[in-house]
Amino acid sequence: MRPLTASRAALLVLAALALAACEDNGGTMVNGKLCPDFKAPAPGAPAVAADAASPVDECVRRWAFSLAGSRDEAEVVANAAVAACGAAITRWNQASLNQPVTDPTTGAPTQTLSLDTGQPTNALAEHNSFAQRQALLYVIEARAGHCRPPPFVKGAPVGA
Repeated sequence: MRPLTASRAALLVLAALALAACEDNGGTMVNGKLCPDFKAPAPGAPAVAADAASPVDECVRRWAFSLAGSRDEAEVVANAAVAACGAAITRWNQASLNQPVTDPTTGAPTQTLSLDTGQPTNALAEHNSFAQRQALLYVIEARAGHCRPPPFVKGAPVGA
């Protein structure tokens, strides 16, 4: 048996560190560039100005990352994340119902076209489409990065 040299010892330490980094993720490395930091903002921290879609996006993101470990197909998991965010989507939809649906100058009904497809649409359909697309993106992102889910409190991801 040969004595352990400093270079061999260093190599063994590096190998052990590499294996330890993979230990919590089923033998795969976490891609930190894909994984969000789900830490709650510090108490008293100023709220970030958000648009009307932000609460839905944040809810869908947290649920999608929470459910991404499921063995179901990504579309099924994304649908579940959207379903879990029904209350946030409903609030967004209710807020949009107060917007005028007629042209104020002519009184004629306004026709809204989807920016994605060019087809006639309405706010409720676009909100649902947004939530579905974001959820699918987040599920795939979580799986690709082998990301940890956000913490859960009382049966829901914190912040959802």
